[in-house]
Amino acid sequence: MQHTPTLPTQVTLIGAPTDIGAGARGASMGPEALRVAGIGPVIEAQGFTVTDQGNLYGPANPWQPPVDGYRHLAEVTAWNQAVHDAVYGALAKGSLPILLGGDHCLGIGSISAVARHCRAAGKKLRVLWLDAHTDFNTNTLTPTGNIHGMPVACLCGHGPAEITGMSGQTPDIDPSWVRQIGIRSVDDGEKRLVHQAGLEVFDMRYLDEMGMRATMQAALAGLDDDTHLHVSFDVDFLDPEIAPGVGTTVMGGPTYREAQLCMEMIADTGLMRSLDVVELNPAFDVRNKTADLAVDLIESLFGKSTLVRRGN
Repeated sequence: MQHTPTLPTQVTLIGAPTDIGAGARGASMGPEALRVAGIGPVIEAQGFTVTDQGNLYGPANPWQPPVDGYRHLAEVTAWNQAVHDAVYGALAKGSLPILLGGDHCLGIGSISAVARHCRAAGKKLRVLWLDAHTDFNTNTLTPTGNIHGMPVACLCGHGPAEITGMSGQTPDIDPSWVRQIGIRSVDDGEKRLVHQAGLEVFDMRYLDEMGMRATMQAALAGLDDDTHLHVSFDVDFLDPEIAPGVGTTVMGGPTYREAQLCMEMIADTGLMRSLDVVELNPAFDVRNKTADLAVDLIESLFGKSTLVRRGN
């Protein structure tokens, strides 16, 4: 790419301290752990102005069993509406929102807001979903009822009316806009739905065979200056050896170097305009090391590189 568009100079941190969609408690402490790890100052050091809006408010986690295949649907809806409004508000001001989760059900509110913004601005949307899981379950397929396993399905129109169409139309996004990277755990029924939807999934076997560089080249192919790139970073994307602080660890994820290359290649596009950082669970962490690692990777997403590269 000859011309690299300029990133917004303003970044807005939005905390969503809830584990309402998760199967383990503790992701509600994620936003504070990211702040303790220095997410604001680290991004400021890359030349951005960072505003921390503090934390959103929503209902407490009632810790109830599923009803009709969904756990905590009313509470999940309330949290996602709050996230949607905050993310949309930041985008409307020309800022780059960073959602500090919280569990990954919050991607429904965040990405529906991005989709709404892109429609209004006439932009194309590309979603990079960095995750061990495809999160494409439905209430009939889910083994648990936990809605953090359903956000991509909901965004693509497979979900209850309360949390589909938050952007003002259903589906909020087209599956062809999504690239999933690092996938290594998909439920049996979910596999078939992912296949039917035509999701583009770069699973760990693909990464093992092709390497992270070729994977990211494929995932980033076709972007141009009219593309809004949204990164939804589930910390369980990373191998649990380096990132133990998540509730849903799956062995065999990307190494530190692979994850760094992934982030650096995203940064090289200059097109990232919004970010989710979710599923960090300090209750399972060791001395905040997973939060420190997440912030280290986010620093690379915002342009930190070892050397001055040509064109920088």
